[in-house]
Amino acid sequence: MAGILKGDCVALTQKEGAPFYSRGNYGYPQSGGSFEMDLIEATYLVECDRLEVLSNGKRMTFEELFCHSSSVLDDFDIKYIVYRDIRQRGCIVRNECGEYDMTMYERGKNISNSRPQYYVRAVSERTSTNISSFKDQIQETQNRGKQLLYAVVDEEGDLGYYAMSKVNPRGKVPAEIIGTAEGRLVRDRVFVFEPESCELLNSKAFYGKMISGVLQLSIIEACYLMRIGALTVSGPDGRMDEASLEEYGRTVQEEFDMRLSAYTDLRGRGLVVKAGFKYGTHFRVYEESPDDCHARYLIHSVPASTITMWPEISRIVRLSMGVKKDILFCRVTDRTEYLIFKWVRP
Repeated sequence: MAGILKGDCVALTQKEGAPFYSRGNYGYPQSGGSFEMDLIEATYLVECDRLEVLSNGKRMTFEELFCHSSSVLDDFDIKYIVYRDIRQRGCIVRNECGEYDMTMYERGKNISNSRPQYYVRAVSERTSTNISSFKDQIQETQNRGKQLLYAVVDEEGDLGYYAMSKVNPRGKVPAEIIGTAEGRLVRDRVFVFEPESCELLNSKAFYGKMISGVLQLSIIEACYLMRIGALTVSGPDGRMDEASLEEYGRTVQEEFDMRLSAYTDLRGRGLVVKAGFKYGTHFRVYEESPDDCHARYLIHSVPASTITMWPEISRIVRLSMGVKKDILFCRVTDRTEYLIFKWVRP
């Protein structure tokens, strides 16, 4: 079967186009019964030896059509690699214009019996991205009843797929503390020595870590406990107020205010929050007692608008998979939001 190259598309007669459309959902019906294919799907069919494309009466090779398409369409090579991979996985995929590059159907479904499952963005691993754009895209796709899927192409042409959505994590551990403990600031930690206070904070609410009968709190934990009236802190120069301890925290820990905001929100959701250093993230989070369950989430806090690269995202997501946890990007704004990234196989 042969089509005619017309700039940014390939035209087919009804006889030539109808079988492609009915059997594989290739092409787009036009008025009068003819069909048009976009350059990505036409190039794929030429590669598969299922279609011939003519230009000025001459049959184009795969190389010629690929190079022509690359000169006409931005990021054609990236989009083609993604389209080709999805098709070879047995899924119907349609190229789109605008915010999303493609729509993808669940395996075994087609445009006549279902709606798309994913909106797909095809990007290079070298593409920088703003976390705030993920938030807007996730909201839009969820409003339309779809999922957002990023297809990331590395320098060798291999693909990784990342599904994204908003989540609302909740736990079962009350944040309130009855009583006020006394703590002593030593370097970048706060120590609680009184046994009853240690029991109150650690055994009942899972703050800090016990070491030889003494409770050790991080600066962030101590600042939060001061905020809710559950802790007083004394330093070398005497009693410290909340503002003084927070100012000190900024001198000993990077991104202190952002981490404290994330910690405060997570604790307010009934979650138990512990350091995430050994996992390469800011926090690990439990839905109930750490003695009774494993951490459900790893939390990576980010500013409202931060530019990041895909290798960093991939590293964090793959690490969370290796320890069987979900990674949440905590987007710290006036209203803290949580975005979940998962590596998936379409």
